[in-house]
Amino acid sequence: MQVDAVQFGVFLALNLLVAVLTWWRCGRAEHSADASRDYFLAGGALSWPFIACSLLLTNLSAEQIVGMNGAQALLVAWWEFGAAAGLIVLAHVLVPMYYKYRCTTTTELLEHRLGDAGLRRIVSALFLLGYQFILLPVVLYTGAVFMKSMFAVDVPVVVIAAALALAGLGYAALGGLRAIAISDMYIGIGLLVMGLTVTGFALHAIGWDLSGVPTERWTLVGSAQSDIPWTTLLTGMLFIHLFYWGTNMVIAQRALAARTVREAQKGIYAAAALKMLTPLIVVLPGIIAWKLYGPVGDVAYGKLVAGVLPPWLSGAFATMIAGAVISSFNACLNSAAALYTCDFHLPLVNADARIKPIGQRVTIVFTVIAIALVPLYERSRSIIDTLQRLNGLYSMPVLAAFIAAVFLRGIGATAVKVGIAFGAALYAVFTFAWSPLHYIHLMAITLASTLAVMLVVARLPFARASVQTS
Repeated sequence: MQVDAVQFGVFLALNLLVAVLTWWRCGRAEHSADASRDYFLAGGALSWPFIACSLLLTNLSAEQIVGMNGAQALLVAWWEFGAAAGLIVLAHVLVPMYYKYRCTTTTELLEHRLGDAGLRRIVSALFLLGYQFILLPVVLYTGAVFMKSMFAVDVPVVVIAAALALAGLGYAALGGLRAIAISDMYIGIGLLVMGLTVTGFALHAIGWDLSGVPTERWTLVGSAQSDIPWTTLLTGMLFIHLFYWGTNMVIAQRALAARTVREAQKGIYAAAALKMLTPLIVVLPGIIAWKLYGPVGDVAYGKLVAGVLPPWLSGAFATMIAGAVISSFNACLNSAAALYTCDFHLPLVNADARIKPIGQRVTIVFTVIAIALVPLYERSRSIIDTLQRLNGLYSMPVLAAFIAAVFLRGIGATAVKVGIAFGAALYAVFTFAWSPLHYIHLMAITLASTLAVMLVVARLPFARASVQTS
């Protein structure tokens, strides 16, 4: 195993610099008297640049950069273009409601709107299961795949994943959302600059000549056999974005940490604008890699970076990718800790418990389990495709609950609970037993069916008692 000393030295030095600057800024910050808001929402003091960078970096991690470039096709750019719709709904519909009720978690909105703490905990449990068994191990796996392919080291993926996880655990457990957002600011700017730099070097490596790439690699109109058939843009694609950007605690938590609603909205708009640039980082390099190396899949981006950048610059870029992985990982850990602490521990175990130690214990447990699950994802054909498929097990039922709580009248918590159970079971059948259509179509069917069940159950006598009249 031979590691370039310059490349690795730059990588370590820049990671250390980001850590030192982050802890220095954290030490100077004012702290809130509300322990939950201070640890989980940075005391409600984030300005819009921090929110924008943190939103972008939490989303733009290795599972996006590695996974989308690994598809080696322009078609996956729809995941980036569609983000704007979800961000607009977050800014104009959900953020004002989250602030109206002073929510620490997104699930708290369900309790305020439907008057049932049990429903809040059901949705929290679905989020926690999704984070633990899907998002966290996928983030670690894709980050480790990139690092292994870039540094060309003969080390098991799970070992590299463990190193990334421990770094993320340090930010999440010790500094909470404040440390995460500050480090995101530094890494986010660096990632955008370095990502565009990689694309520039890659284009230079092929003489700015993209001829020879098959036509199907350039199309935005997917066939029925593609990962994103064009018809899915009219069905489930929009709802996937509404769930991810509007209700998902990992994302919305950043918007909840602003000083005001207006500050949160400014950060969201900036993030939406930046998402229009990201195909240059998460899509185009994969196509260039196809021309250089052929259909290499999820190792495309790491191989490209190692091939076109000089060692010192590739070491700098590896820092940005590692930071993006750590950001998404620690963001998910912090969200999981917030959901467990605020939705389960404080109301059910000990209302006077100290917030930070509980959150730290939760992050440790989730980290250990996530590392253990990493090897399961090494068998995935397409990691971005696998991630979206598995997310449907809870995303559509949860989105249906938020739609019912925010937009529908006359539906109580009992009907929503029945609908969630039905939706999760229906999509599980579609995923593991019977798949008559593309999974994005099946997500739309699951959402519509779940809402229909909620409406029907709401009319039954046993469900009417749970309807909120205020």
